[in-house]
Amino acid sequence: MHLNKISLFNYKNFSEASFDFDVKINCFVGKNGIGKTNVLDAIFHLAYGKSYFNPLAVQNIKHGEEFFVIDGELDKNDRTEQIVCSLKKGQKKVLKRNGKAYDKFSDHIGLIPLVIISPADRDLIVEGSETRRKFMDSVISQLDPTYLHQLIQYQKVIVQRNALLKYFALNHTFDNDTLSIYNEQLNEFGKSIFEKRKDFLEQFIPIFNTHHNAITGSEESVQLVYESHLFEKDLLTLLKENINKDRALQYTNSGIHKDDLSFEIDSHPIKKFGSQGQQKSFLIALKLAQFEFLKKQSGVTPILLFDDIFDKLDETRVAKIVEMVNTETFGQLFISDTHPERTEAIVKSTHQSYKIFNL
Repeated sequence: MHLNKISLFNYKNFSEASFDFDVKINCFVGKNGIGKTNVLDAIFHLAYGKSYFNPLAVQNIKHGEEFFVIDGELDKNDRTEQIVCSLKKGQKKVLKRNGKAYDKFSDHIGLIPLVIISPADRDLIVEGSETRRKFMDSVISQLDPTYLHQLIQYQKVIVQRNALLKYFALNHTFDNDTLSIYNEQLNEFGKSIFEKRKDFLEQFIPIFNTHHNAITGSEESVQLVYESHLFEKDLLTLLKENINKDRALQYTNSGIHKDDLSFEIDSHPIKKFGSQGQQKSFLIALKLAQFEFLKKQSGVTPILLFDDIFDKLDETRVAKIVEMVNTETFGQLFISDTHPERTEAIVKSTHQSYKIFNL
């Protein structure tokens, strides 16, 4: 699978731009603020139907304009696919495959397996549990449409149950029968999501450990630890036991929407006890494990985006990545960098075909 070309209209800082890509390595070089990362984000947008860097869709429209369009063409399984993502102010975003609009964006997820490695990944360490849950969910959802459907349904029921709890508080009333209906639904979806997250991590953690050992030379002991209320009790029991707390706070306090993936070094939080270098190694290992997991499970080599990471890596880590390119581990690569000479030296050393776009 590879992306042939992409055209941007009023996307972020681009009024109009088109790029024809090499099947192997594509580099965007230039000064900071010129739009290198924006091209990578447009590619991410085609795969996920949203920006990696800015969740507010309307803010991806170029200043002073009313809409944006991203138009991409890719080859996959001997077929050419055209994906168009567009947004007009005041309207819903539209995602089309070969001219036909998706009814649900979730139907598109998984068509274009893609992994991005970016300085923004640090949010996985410093932000709250929601960021890490989204990481787990995005990997599983690319391979399992049922999981994504269950997740969407679970979140809808949480919203409904929370609204009911607020209604009870405002009206000084309580109806256990209605609440029980939501509890049953949450238990059904939550149990399945929990089991799939558990199965995913059983497969994913050994891959992560292998990559981390390769990057660091096995010098550090790191852990990925899945934390969930459902290890203690089933969700139905938890919801019943916590009803007084839920009523007081008007919020559902137990469930898989509270799960976390703890990032640890020597059994301590890497956020507090890991150096910047250790955190970078952890995140790169995490994303390379995501790449390998998707590749193994789907049978398709994902597109890989390297956003400004050569600025953040020492020579040893760069050499490791170059070695992986040479062993055909990776398929199509997209790289952004501020140093044209450094980029060209790195890609030349891979002995692969490449294109460099000076922005």
